Amino acid sequence: MSKESNSGHSKQWLWLLIIGFILVAIATFLIHSHGWLLAIILGIGGLLVVFASSEMMIMAVEGFAKRKKMNSFVAGTLAGLSSNIPELVMLAFVLIATPRVGFIVTVLTLHVGAAVFGLYSGVLPRDIEGNAHLPLPLVKLSTDLYAAAAGVFFSLGVIMMLMKAFSAEGVSNAFLSVRDLYVFGFILLAIQAVAISQLIKRFSGEHSPESKEDIPMEKSKNEALMSIGTIIAFSLAGLAASVVGGHSVGEFAGILVEKLEAAGYSEMLGAVILSIFSAAGAFVMIGTAHFKKKYNIALANASGAVTQVPFLVLPIAMIMLAIFTQTGLIPDLGIANAVIPIDIHTTSTIFLGFPSMLILWKAVQDDGKVNWLETSTMVAIFILVIYLLVAHG
Repeated sequence: MSKESNSGHSKQWLWLLIIGFILVAIATFLIHSHGWLLAIILGIGGLLVVFASSEMMIMAVEGFAKRKKMNSFVAGTLAGLSSNIPELVMLAFVLIATPRVGFIVTVLTLHVGAAVFGLYSGVLPRDIEGNAHLPLPLVKLSTDLYAAAAGVFFSLGVIMMLMKAFSAEGVSNAFLSVRDLYVFGFILLAIQAVAISQLIKRFSGEHSPESKEDIPMEKSKNEALMSIGTIIAFSLAGLAASVVGGHSVGEFAGILVEKLEAAGYSEMLGAVILSIFSAAGAFVMIGTAHFKKKYNIALANASGAVTQVPFLVLPIAMIMLAIFTQTGLIPDLGIANAVIPIDIHTTSTIFLGFPSMLILWKAVQDDGKVNWLETSTMVAIFILVIYLLVAHG
């Protein structure tokens, strides 16, 4: 980056980081009442810290991408992976406190991310025919992940329904066990590992660009490449800040959910709210990149908010649940190694992931573009699914 650009970035993220840390410190050490004042200060402070951490991660990834001549979509995907850190930190606390709700929140993050992808496709630049053109890596690789996720959620949802339907009252097979969670978790993580390796192999480094979106990122005139030490420093600082911000946002969401449940609102409404705030890092990164007109980075994070849930966030949450149960941090269901009950809430959140992934795959895969009809259809289906889960789940 040029000195002027780097200075401008520094002033922005540094002030946000300082203000956010001050607010989090005030909420943590000076406010002792567990009420709305604490929640609001934690929420604002946490979001400011998350925003600053996203700025740092974007700068680090851009610097690394220019050194390695990656295209912006690959760079944005790698940045999006780091945005899951605050989500996983928050989920760990929720899983320990309420394992079942934490599992539901994790899956609901997929539905929220899918809705955000649909909404974001509505603000992308369009051609004269009303089509938003999507980056080649998203069309060629992310659509495979959408289809894979649809298959995973359909298969798992059907199996859960069958296990529930054919289990007699009191019989102990209507649950997901520690072994189930380990098997599901490691298999899904393997898919993510293959996807990332293929993304880097096919769409970064020395290769022939297949479209204008596939052109490697280059440094601008008179711009010095960011040093490896600076990239590492920004990355570590961004990750550390995201942990602090993610925990604060999680505390805010927890208080908010407690207040809503006390007021008589449904458990699923609270779970949806938790899922929205758990993905705050990814959403902030989408907005930050969009306002800088770095649409490929924004799209990479919007798509990543969908694909990284079934193949990164959910499997890690499953493995954490298994570990927490085995170590005694969370109790079993009264049966040895029984962790997640198979009920209408856990089953519906899993099974309804299938139509969301199916429509997303169809909208993107057919021509590599998103038109207004596809945008409105995606948004309508995603919102309908969320409504059904909250109202009738």
